[in-house]
Amino acid sequence: MNTANKLTILRVVMIPAFLLVLYLDVPYASYWALAIFAAASVTDTLDGYIARHYNQITDFGKFMDPLADKCLVTAAMLWFVEVGQMPAWALLIVIIREFAVSGLRMVAADKGRVIAAGWSGKVKTAATMVCVILMLLPLPAVVNQICTAVIVLTTIYSGVEYFMKNVDILAEAK
Repeated sequence: MNTANKLTILRVVMIPAFLLVLYLDVPYASYWALAIFAAASVTDTLDGYIARHYNQITDFGKFMDPLADKCLVTAAMLWFVEVGQMPAWALLIVIIREFAVSGLRMVAADKGRVIAAGWSGKVKTAATMVCVILMLLPLPAVVNQICTAVIVLTTIYSGVEYFMKNVDILAEAK
């Protein structure tokens, strides 16, 4: 197994550790969780760089890397919903976008096409990770509201962009 794939697996393993720290409510839990989330986020950037730079791109990585990202972010947002830092409807928008884009990619793959991650998707991911980090800090409630707005708006924008750029795939699917 190559280094990029090992980092992806490490990120997956960090997800239950992240939640465990929050649920055990250990001293400074949010800071420990923040450290774990930040480290997991860094492995996302690092495994992508390593995979591209050292030609370690694999089918496993193509599948597992985005899945690990979605699971990490969803775990954090589920926690925020549970503790009242984020409304459930905001998380629902994120989840619907992820399913919709994944479905679009499956339809495209069935037609022999690949939909690469777009710039807006990368911005959405980066903005979401930064917002999750901010929401793990003991900051005023208005920060959570701003972060939720940023997450929702970048999620909607990137989702709409994916569909607008690939509307021909859906037209062919009829």
